[in-house]
Amino acid sequence: MTRSRVSLLSAIALLVPLAPLVLGGSAAASPAAGPAAQAASAAPHPAPAAPAPLPLANPGFEQGATGWEFTGGTGIAGNYPHGGSRLAYLDEGPGLKVAQTVTTTGAGAYDLSAWIATGGPGGAFTARVNGSVVASQTLPSASNYRRYTLGRIPLAAGDRLEIAFESGTGWVNADDLMVSPASPADPRVSSSDPKIVEMFDWSRRKANSWVQLPGTVGPLNVDENNTGGSGSAAYGPSYWAGYANRSGYYSRDMAHQLAGAGVLGLGAENKAMLRSFAASATPEHKFYPAWALNFDTRTYLSIDYRNPSLFVREVPATFELVQKAAEAYRWSGDRAYLDDPALWDFYRHATDDFVRLHDGIKDNGTVQVAEGTGRGIFQGTASYNEQSSEPLAEAGDAIASQYQAYLAMASLARAKGDGTLATTYARKARDLKAYFNSTWSGSGSGADMVRGYTTDGRALTGWGLENSWFMPMKQIIAPGARREAYLDYIDEQASGAGRPANIEAATYLPDTFFKNNRADTAWKWMTYVYDHKDIQHVNTKQGTNGDYPEVSFTLLGQTVEGLLGVAPDAPARRLSTQSRLPSGMDWLGIDDLRIGGSRFSLRHDGATKSRLTHTAGTAPYTWEARFPGRFATLTVNGVPRTARTKVVDGVVYTYATTRVAPGASVTVRVR
Repeated sequence: MTRSRVSLLSAIALLVPLAPLVLGGSAAASPAAGPAAQAASAAPHPAPAAPAPLPLANPGFEQGATGWEFTGGTGIAGNYPHGGSRLAYLDEGPGLKVAQTVTTTGAGAYDLSAWIATGGPGGAFTARVNGSVVASQTLPSASNYRRYTLGRIPLAAGDRLEIAFESGTGWVNADDLMVSPASPADPRVSSSDPKIVEMFDWSRRKANSWVQLPGTVGPLNVDENNTGGSGSAAYGPSYWAGYANRSGYYSRDMAHQLAGAGVLGLGAENKAMLRSFAASATPEHKFYPAWALNFDTRTYLSIDYRNPSLFVREVPATFELVQKAAEAYRWSGDRAYLDDPALWDFYRHATDDFVRLHDGIKDNGTVQVAEGTGRGIFQGTASYNEQSSEPLAEAGDAIASQYQAYLAMASLARAKGDGTLATTYARKARDLKAYFNSTWSGSGSGADMVRGYTTDGRALTGWGLENSWFMPMKQIIAPGARREAYLDYIDEQASGAGRPANIEAATYLPDTFFKNNRADTAWKWMTYVYDHKDIQHVNTKQGTNGDYPEVSFTLLGQTVEGLLGVAPDAPARRLSTQSRLPSGMDWLGIDDLRIGGSRFSLRHDGATKSRLTHTAGTAPYTWEARFPGRFATLTVNGVPRTARTKVVDGVVYTYATTRVAPGASVTVRVR
């Protein structure tokens, strides 16, 4: 993914220095300190749907002291800015402060983030409302810039909000303040394992700090080579998905972050971003979506787009966007995913015209497989693996994503009431999977499984990063010994010499193993990603790994869809769950889980007991509680029921189906 780093916030400040803004920040690092010391209650509470903008001036200090108050021993400098050319500094010693006070124009709840470097511990990043501290984070000693966030600060119209940087035992540099609307959902987990509680809490706060407030006026086409951008526009509902020195979001990142965004209730952002990619997949582009769009959700990010025949494009992204639209529909129940012509036309073209237009190099008989050119990202690549010089025509991540897009198209057509179209795409999915397993992937297993074909027809085996792990992650490999051997091979390679160099690539590994019911391995990779969040990213301009947006968003999604095994169907008011707790995690629960218009609490005790509470909603949901294996006894709220079984992707489950009305709680247990 084409990314890098400078200050987008500084560019915003230059373009609209004194306008009332809720601003997005530039990005690079993650907090080394523990959770912020919050004076407000830790209990979940909803945020308003449309927070009012805050009249924040000069967030990147590019206009010098404008809008800020300075005590002695503080000021503006240009020696070590995070982005742009200026920063605020505080000398060491007690009692020094740089602050801005704004009077709110309306109600809302907000997150405040800033980039801060320190020469010693003891400083603070603090928010006060009407003179009282509502949130504060004590700063460690960290001479590289790190991004700190104060979360879910509720404000009423007329409140006076002070945002302050305060001194410690060493110097403090502050830059690039950002204000985000607090997430509509405020999910919290509890567990016998404190690690997952810490991980989820960090991810929840970090992920929402990347969210834009619709209506923010900011620059377009900002990148590391064009730090001032070109023009400005009002931003649409969106969040950062890619490097934050660029004024936009990327299709691949957004697709992977969608589940985590859904956990935070960011349905409007998910829909707006998906629709923007859908609208960009024009006949002129041969139905490829743009690789990246500006935060206005309308214009293409210029660093990745030169003209209609020269722009970054990668085959898997087209198919992933169809799959993710179907998933967003199941989470939200929003009929726009069926009725919006831009979205529907995209699904149809992506699973039909796109495949036909990009299938001509390798002969696959009666099955069509979308191909890349083998000539680089601006000409169209077959794989997400940009580190490889292999001239791929077809790749494992592309064909596996095509399979999931066919399944998604069948599901969407069925929901729309088009049974004929649904049957057609269900058959296409079956045929493609059968062809993959009988022919395309060869006869070998482990290192000998085929993961791609070059433009001259050579079959490629061995380790291919994304074009290896996407195949089991997208479940195109048939269940059985061959798939299990390949999963072993992936873990072996990723744990050894083939370990991904960039943290964002490693964020796919938990998904790969959760999808194949390897909870212990999936959890190993979740903890690997989390434990490396404070380490410098391989791109030194990025800062630490934890400030790559994909890290926090994916850990949220993997907790809910992976560990808790939640599979929603909001349109049908149904959901299924399956415990995938790893060894040593006795129980895990979540509150404020949003599906459609309902809220739930869910808890798994081991792999044999689950409790679902429908905490808010207008109609009952049907819950399918699944438990891997065959069990003789099953109870629902203590009442015995006949145990039923089913096979899903080669795994036998014992399950119960029960209605859960609003306000009700149901416990299902197997023995």
